[in-house]
Amino acid sequence: MIIRKAEFITSMRDYGNFPGKGMPEVVFAGRSNVGKSSMINKLTNRRKLARTSSDPGRTRLINIFRVNDEVNLVDLPGYGFAKVSKQEKISWGRMMQDYFAKTEDLCHVFHLVDIRHDPSQEDCEMNAFLRGNGIPFTVVATKADKISRGARMKYIAPICRALFVQPWQVIPFSSEDGTGRDAVLDILERTCYVLEEIEENEDSTDSSQKND
Repeated sequence: MIIRKAEFITSMRDYGNFPGKGMPEVVFAGRSNVGKSSMINKLTNRRKLARTSSDPGRTRLINIFRVNDEVNLVDLPGYGFAKVSKQEKISWGRMMQDYFAKTEDLCHVFHLVDIRHDPSQEDCEMNAFLRGNGIPFTVVATKADKISRGARMKYIAPICRALFVQPWQVIPFSSEDGTGRDAVLDILERTCYVLEEIEENEDSTDSSQKND
């Protein structure tokens, strides 16, 4: 996918209507400070499209971005940040639950984990949730620039064991040097292409039924 246009649409605490709702939605989910906002900025080549911070827990709302007027990117609040109140953690959890319960347009999730660390309990719970609900997802190992290319498989192995994926199913990604950007954009493109085919087939079926 070549991203020609990217724009911030809205932030919301409660998932609901927003301009352009109904387009395919691709979600970015992961622990606080794993690099969701930085990844969105790198994918779109817009350094300040999504607000980033060195302080974990900056993303506290559901943020919506639109790409090429054809797909909405959804940046969910990070989970697992210890230095916030219990009430704040509950609030973030409810926002995510609310999103997954209400959306009818979700087509893929990029599940981000830090390549330098074994997946946390919350990471495993997110993985189980996605699998249990039949939601297509891709594991993205962020901050790949912190690990030499030759050593990456050593760090990806425990991620594979914890999240039940194969090494070739994990995309090492860096928002610094662009590692993995093309692979992620390919998934975005395939997702949009498949949805277009499904919609065209549905329209064709509806037309034939009316003619009958």
